[in-house]
Amino acid sequence: MTAELVRGQNHPLSQARLEIRVSAGTPVVVAAAFGDADGRVHGADRVAHPGGPALPGLEVPGQAAADHRLAVDLDAVPDAVHRVSVLLALPAPGGTGPVRFGAVAAPFVAVTGLAGDEIASYTITGLDTETAVIALELYRRQGAWKVRAVGQGYAGGLAELLTDQGLADAHGLAGTVHEAVTRGLAGSLPAPPPRPADGDRSRPTAAPALGPDHGDTAAQGAPGPVPAPPAYGPQTSGAPGQPPAGPQQPPFPGGPGPDDATLAQSPTPAAGGPVDYSHPRRQTTAPPPPPPTAPPAAPGRPARPVAGDATGWSLEERLYNQVWGMFEDLARTMAAYRSAVDFADSRMEKELDQVLSDPRSRIGGRGDAAREAARERYDSLVGRARQALDRDLTQLAAESDVVEPALPLAYARWDSPAWHDYRVPMEIPMAVRLGDLHLPEADGISIPMLVRLPLERGLWIDSGRAPSLDGSFADSHELRRLALETAVAHAARLLAVYPAGEFTVHVIDPAGAGARSLAPLVRAGVLASAPAAGATGVADVLSRLTQRVDLVQMALRGGAPDALPPGFDTSQHLLIVNDFPHGFDDRAVNQLRYLADEGPSVGVHLMMVADREESADYGPLLDPLWRSLLRLTPVADDHLADPWVGHAWTYEPPLVPSDSQVLQRVLTEVAAARRAWDR
Repeated sequence: MTAELVRGQNHPLSQARLEIRVSAGTPVVVAAAFGDADGRVHGADRVAHPGGPALPGLEVPGQAAADHRLAVDLDAVPDAVHRVSVLLALPAPGGTGPVRFGAVAAPFVAVTGLAGDEIASYTITGLDTETAVIALELYRRQGAWKVRAVGQGYAGGLAELLTDQGLADAHGLAGTVHEAVTRGLAGSLPAPPPRPADGDRSRPTAAPALGPDHGDTAAQGAPGPVPAPPAYGPQTSGAPGQPPAGPQQPPFPGGPGPDDATLAQSPTPAAGGPVDYSHPRRQTTAPPPPPPTAPPAAPGRPARPVAGDATGWSLEERLYNQVWGMFEDLARTMAAYRSAVDFADSRMEKELDQVLSDPRSRIGGRGDAAREAARERYDSLVGRARQALDRDLTQLAAESDVVEPALPLAYARWDSPAWHDYRVPMEIPMAVRLGDLHLPEADGISIPMLVRLPLERGLWIDSGRAPSLDGSFADSHELRRLALETAVAHAARLLAVYPAGEFTVHVIDPAGAGARSLAPLVRAGVLASAPAAGATGVADVLSRLTQRVDLVQMALRGGAPDALPPGFDTSQHLLIVNDFPHGFDDRAVNQLRYLADEGPSVGVHLMMVADREESADYGPLLDPLWRSLLRLTPVADDHLADPWVGHAWTYEPPLVPSDSQVLQRVLTEVAAARRAWDR
């Protein structure tokens, strides 16, 4: 599993012998520097660069190139070295290349094992006039090595960067590096061509099963592209593999109403052009290894599905993309079926209007025959559309049967055998499962609802009274209990998929009404502290988390993530708020809104368990809060909207089976790993 880092984020390294891969849209110079505990470089002999000697445990390329590989052996790094900084710079001006990083695709850096397994990656976005950048650093902490995404750029080039590192003769060393690069630049590798879109994955396109007189399908509501999930963090407009600049919407937001976002934004393809299903997070480096292939199918039979047949850099990523492909296929084939039925309805209605408008055929045998013929044509069109739908649903069901057992822990249901031998992972997964999605015409097919990590927006578990899908109304007290149990299940899963010490959970329960539902988290000892109660407890937790957001934001905006206090907890934080708005004054409400807006970008996430109607006294003040959160329900509900094709997806919450002990076993393992980490 690969950790996709954002600026300032760190990740533990479980291996000593590593490879650092750099990919850019133009030839760049790569160097590395040995620093002390304060990050200062004490001489030119502590910098590995083109034309210079290799350093212990570190080898860098000898010339500028679009792609680089650095060999690192952390066991061979001298004990006096506490940081290994990876530096990127554009060649000296005067050639034909770009003069600033903002004019090329965002550089991509990945830390891999010797076998090629990717440990962590970082796309350096937000660069403009800079010509040199500290990409990332490997550093010691309590006897172990970690990697941190830095992304600090310098408009003054390599000389300014080295000066900032404390090197005395920075300008002289920068000149030596550029001179060596100039001699070898003629042999540097050219920029790689843009990668094909991930949407090249072959999948059958379901079209309405209509007769020859159906006409132009584009005019009859045939669906367009189903968009992929959006990228995380800022994007560079026009960069290969990145979406165009503009607002991005996260996957599976809640609710079709004006206060809720939509499932995704649909790109507008050119008329007659191919549909783009590319995922914005795909990188622009060398092509990934080929996915597994299915054995040849018998003549006239569809190919047998294979788990992981999508593109990706690892099996986890291929399965993630395959699940999204299944979502796209189900949306597309259902849209085709509904389009065909709508067309058949309108055609039959038109034919019947023609029959009734003619007095000669309105009554009698002639009219009955015309109505019967219209009905037969309707049944024929709908029957053929249903046949096409059933064919596609059968193929999707077969694929689901293969994919579901192969899903890794973070993607698996609570009743999956993957949880039986649970061990705390060493790496952060790409995504986490928050439930299942299905459509009414395909009840037998459930699509895992995967959301990328780290979370890009908070969660709202709606405890309000609402009609269930069977038409009954759930008791309000029962809904509150189910909502909090759903929140506990989500929190437990997040704790389980993060490495030890990388995820912290806080709880606010002002009146203590959720003590029974919160018991699994409290008994296991996985909370940062006991659930906060009363107005004082609410104010204390909100104040501490608000200060944390302010502190991290100042450090990142100032380009000094190392300026955080010693021992500062850099893990992700989740705040569960139960029974809102009881126990919240105006100040606490404003702090809550601030955490919802600013927290996710610096690793502080919000999970509200609340009934919106109970906070109606605040009026429109809280509307931005509800809109900023992803609404989920504790019972099955068709509130997730897909405005592009008009689908209302039914969401199923991931509740733990009532007779299962898996939740307690998992939380016990998490608590033991956390105690070992704290020691």
